[in-house]
Amino acid sequence: MEVRFWAATDVGRTRDHNEDNFLVDKKLNLFIVADGMGGHAAGEVASSVAVREVRRVLAERRDVVEGFVNEESAVGRQQLLRLIEEAVQTACGRVFELAQENAERRGMGTTLSLLLVAGRRGFIGHVGDSRIYLARTGQVHQLTEDHSLINELIKRGRLKPGDAFDSPYKNAVTRAVGVYESVEVDTFDFDVLPGDNFLLCSDGLSCYIDDEITQAYLSGENIKEIPDRFIRLANESGGKDNITAVVVRAVAAVEEESKRRVTEVRYKLDALRASPLFKYLGYKGLVKVMNITDSRRLKAGEVVFEEGARDDAFFVVLEGKVRITTGGVTLAELGSGSHFGEMAMVDKAPRSATATVVDDAKLLIIQRQQFYELMRRDPVMSVKLMWSFIQVLNTRLRMTNAELMSSRETIDVLRRHQVGGVVAEMPALDPNVAAVGALPVDVTDELIPGFLFAESEAGGTDPLLRVDAERGTDGAAGQDAEG
Repeated sequence: MEVRFWAATDVGRTRDHNEDNFLVDKKLNLFIVADGMGGHAAGEVASSVAVREVRRVLAERRDVVEGFVNEESAVGRQQLLRLIEEAVQTACGRVFELAQENAERRGMGTTLSLLLVAGRRGFIGHVGDSRIYLARTGQVHQLTEDHSLINELIKRGRLKPGDAFDSPYKNAVTRAVGVYESVEVDTFDFDVLPGDNFLLCSDGLSCYIDDEITQAYLSGENIKEIPDRFIRLANESGGKDNITAVVVRAVAAVEEESKRRVTEVRYKLDALRASPLFKYLGYKGLVKVMNITDSRRLKAGEVVFEEGARDDAFFVVLEGKVRITTGGVTLAELGSGSHFGEMAMVDKAPRSATATVVDDAKLLIIQRQQFYELMRRDPVMSVKLMWSFIQVLNTRLRMTNAELMSSRETIDVLRRHQVGGVVAEMPALDPNVAAVGALPVDVTDELIPGFLFAESEAGGTDPLLRVDAERGTDGAAGQDAEG
């Protein structure tokens, strides 16, 4: 896959010097935006040093990047994510060290958002409120979360998005590279697909754009014109800060192979989105879940697991059909988007049913340990997943209660139709009551707390512009909230 890019920066209309920095490295496919802060030009020093240090560390460990490109693996992904975190931490330590050497630079720091394209995957390292956007198939997704006080107040319900513009905290960041000796770094990886467009930018641009503008500009044919168009827009809108835009575009090398990959990734995401367990996750959350899945193709008649077996995985049906049986009785037949085996996530009990492939199937498999690790790293996502899980169990409990009542009525009928103390005929169960155990149930909408829609992965719209994003505490909300 070929990567094309272009970048530009501008001082804006109100500042007298530019504290933004960016880097594009064609050999590494590395792209960075940094927005410095601190008096006496210290911000310019912080952003410049941070960008150089990150590139130096990644260049010195190029073997890790090349090893992953040559042979993609889960281990290689984790090594590369750790390397990115190490690079940002090294930059943080260096900026902090320089600040301690000069009293006028004490407290200087910088945001830093980087995108590394390695083979068919993208890797992100992020600190602060600069942003990385992905424009894919007509939709815009913000891949980074703002580490800002404004964002924290909005997420906690203490500030309405429409009030953010007048807030005295609108320029305060909660994380920065170099203010302290170390910093918490957000890292994340995902599939890069042909046709993907990325925008890395400082907040001097992001405060003026929304999803519609971002999509329209990134779809421009001449990539060299796009950064300048973004900068012109920001300046015409006020230019209140330094403005930096780096645009990256993924282009297919082999057309047929690229179409297959695009279809496969979309299909997986659509299947996860269709599952009630992942109902409240936005795009970034679905990608995180997809990252921990394995896939398996099975022929009709193959057994996924047997009743009484012990394992630690649950399954999502990508294609085909799976039959769930217990004691030879069919409980359900599950198609694309359905899930089964989820109780293995919460207990170690033997399987209560047998799962058998009816039509040739492709399954996504999620192991318990990876699932736990994902929730440990992302508490907001954890709450959303647990709430969905509770709702699924609640629905099944209600169905079980309904079946129990039907069974009691059946027993009463049996007692009235006994002949000499022996049942003469077994009346059929209520045909409207389905057997339960592994049913393709949907999540109920009886109560949807507002916290399920915390803006930890908003769309491309800046909080200052998101005036219409207020949500009630118990009502359904928009589609792109994230964990």
